[in-house]
Amino acid sequence: MRIFKFGGASVKDAESIKNVVNVLQAVGHENTLLVVSAMGKTTNAMEVVVKNYFENKAEIHTAFEEIISYHNNILNDLFPNTKHPIYAKVKGLIEQVQGFLAWNKSPKYSFVYDQVVGYGELISTTILSAYFEEVGIKNKWLDVRDYIKTNDNYREGTVNWEQTQKNISEKIDEKSLNITQGFLGSDENNFTTTLGREGSDYTAAIFAYCLNADSVTIWKDVPGVLNADPRYFKNAELLNTISYREAIELAFYGASVIHPKTLQPLQRKEIPLYVKSFVNPTEEGTAVMKCKGISPNIPCFIVKKDQILMRLSSLDFSFIVEENISEIFKLFHDNRMKVDLIQNSAISFSVCVDNKFNKLDDLLKVLKSKFKVTHYEDVSLYTIRHFNEKAIASLQNGREVLLEQRTQETVQLVVK
Repeated sequence: MRIFKFGGASVKDAESIKNVVNVLQAVGHENTLLVVSAMGKTTNAMEVVVKNYFENKAEIHTAFEEIISYHNNILNDLFPNTKHPIYAKVKGLIEQVQGFLAWNKSPKYSFVYDQVVGYGELISTTILSAYFEEVGIKNKWLDVRDYIKTNDNYREGTVNWEQTQKNISEKIDEKSLNITQGFLGSDENNFTTTLGREGSDYTAAIFAYCLNADSVTIWKDVPGVLNADPRYFKNAELLNTISYREAIELAFYGASVIHPKTLQPLQRKEIPLYVKSFVNPTEEGTAVMKCKGISPNIPCFIVKKDQILMRLSSLDFSFIVEENISEIFKLFHDNRMKVDLIQNSAISFSVCVDNKFNKLDDLLKVLKSKFKVTHYEDVSLYTIRHFNEKAIASLQNGREVLLEQRTQETVQLVVK
């Protein structure tokens, strides 16, 4: 059994969907389960619908029209006969989400978000399944919400592994080509939940674990896992193999190719994860597997932009001790600030955080009542795994380094 994951970029238009067929024809599709994301930027478009629902209901219709138009253009290219049943199916899915918004009484943003946003995946897989049938590839469309069960922590559902294992083991025909959605699950009341942004990789790992799959392959628009993001670094190189431990380290520091939660279930059963190009599907790509370190053994660069660096010290020059640090971390948690780096001395505490939920002003107000606070906005956090001095010098060139921290394998620089 193989698990293939196709992200939004791989199904963003009609030509991309036709290319998915090319990939399957090149590598085979027997005993395979496809996990598919929403098409292109549909998740972002669905998020606009949710935002308008709470803040500007007059604009909901416009937001839906853009989503409908986008998918209809794809349908027109794939299915020239507008009487094809797929048109009614997609229309029905759109009407379902519109109906939910019409009768919903819940004021909870996260609950509404999960009931709406997941329709991007339901639509994309419905279209893909129908197109496969059109070109002669038999398949079974599965509603992932019947298989992956979570708690009701909307937007960040925690998997109920026992129930999920039971559902997948009992209900899936492993000999077929199966198509299902990434990112989604459902709670005990069968309301839709989501696994967090970029959770489709995690979905693939869940199915692989429960099915004892031979492998997971993530199909991307890059040749594999590179040692740096080519958008920010020149001459990025392909990594041939990465150990599970090393991949988890890279994910922890912010490498965007592999979702952090994806690796743990795969490591437990030593299921290899391949990252390959959907442009050149027969090329080797990168294997994340049971091995040592990375090959080739070269520096790996990770950057997180738009960070906040804070330096805190006590108002009376007393030590920053465990009680203070505990209080500070509770404030970060309460304000949903993700901590990416910490450094402390006897009387000061420095921290680099991600202001993802725009809570900085609220946090600073509380911190300044208790500590002396200096902060820098719009800084970048660079991490180099397996660093050497040449790699460090390449980042320092012309930049103001606000903070540096080194361990045996890793150096981190906060720069302005």
